[in-house]
Amino acid sequence: MNFVDLVCKSANIFINTEDSMKNLIKKIFFEMREIIGLEQSDSRTTKAQFFLTVFLQLIFVGSFIWAFFETLWQVMFVSALGMICIWLPLFFAKKQRVYLPVDFIFVFTLFIYLALFLGEIRSFYFRFWWWDMILHFFSGIALGFIGFLILYSLYKNNRLPISAGLLVFLSFTFAVALGSVWEIFEFAMDSFFGLNMQKSGLLDTMWDLILNTFGALIASTSGYFYLKHQTRGIGIFQYFVNVFLSKNKQI
Repeated sequence: MNFVDLVCKSANIFINTEDSMKNLIKKIFFEMREIIGLEQSDSRTTKAQFFLTVFLQLIFVGSFIWAFFETLWQVMFVSALGMICIWLPLFFAKKQRVYLPVDFIFVFTLFIYLALFLGEIRSFYFRFWWWDMILHFFSGIALGFIGFLILYSLYKNNRLPISAGLLVFLSFTFAVALGSVWEIFEFAMDSFFGLNMQKSGLLDTMWDLILNTFGALIASTSGYFYLKHQTRGIGIFQYFVNVFLSKNKQI
């Protein structure tokens, strides 16, 4: 039985229960729309990003169900990890009444899909030697941006009375720290569950940390120039910051 047949079979089983697959899809759709604040007036590009985001999330759901029926516990674990990584920040944002622009969620979901579904489940880390390196580099940029955004939201309202230089440094250390935590997580999974997330061991870990640090440096440097030259703009970094702030004027 192939993947598609198993997903369809799983869907039919779930449809006959109270927590049906249809209800799950609807819940994901409406929860996402509420968190994003999607409106009818939004552009086609925004709506396309929204539907692609939901589709990528459903791939993890389908993969989880397929792995359950095939008793592929490692695939099921990675699929569950992907869903947690995607939905936990969204749940936190909803609780804090923070609207995440669809651009943010699409890029974030796409990254989780590339890293966990294609990387781990579809073995892209072994098929392409550069796959892991690129993802860790861009994860450093993403984490640095997130750190900067959190701190800047407090800084601009004088709730965080620090200098611009310290703000940038803290956003850099935020990204490096989270990158290190992820490497600890990989080591724990390999040690306790017999996975192979570290691939070549120490060498893989060190290159991951170096690339993550380099990405964090780029993000924090971009944050510094944003603070100094907001009116002139610095491309995509300024775009994402301004989009987030325009969606969250209460911050």
